[in-house]
Amino acid sequence: MKRIVIAALFAGLCGGLAEIAWIAVYSSATSTNGIEVARQVTASLSPIAADWATAPALGVVIHMVLALALAGALVPFLLRCATPRPGPCTIIAGATVLLVIVWAVNFFLVLPALNPAFVTLLPYGVTLFSKVLFGITMGWVVQETAQPQPSRSL
Repeated sequence: MKRIVIAALFAGLCGGLAEIAWIAVYSSATSTNGIEVARQVTASLSPIAADWATAPALGVVIHMVLALALAGALVPFLLRCATPRPGPCTIIAGATVLLVIVWAVNFFLVLPALNPAFVTLLPYGVTLFSKVLFGITMGWVVQETAQPQPSRSL
């Protein structure tokens, strides 16, 4: 159980950082303002806080807390589903599919109600790729840390 909790925390941290890195790369290559993306994360939870000087930093914190919570919810499910179907890519594929579903729910149901400006800030393909990166990263971390490793003998 402890191994699963640690794997979930590490997977959430790595997945959240993968998304931040992708948005930073995309923002540096386009006219998209990465600071505004972080500010809009804050605005999604608290429109009033979006005007604070600390809103971008708060947006990063919110994003990482959500990434940890998401991994905490999904990792035990992934491990239960992968146990009867072991394979090198089962967890990575499952995590990626789950994150695409999360993206669809966020961008077509949740965010249009909470913060319509956020939905139009980045192209759908960019945000979808962000979630795919999260899924691949989370799946890889879980596969490497939470699965019992076969013993190796020489």
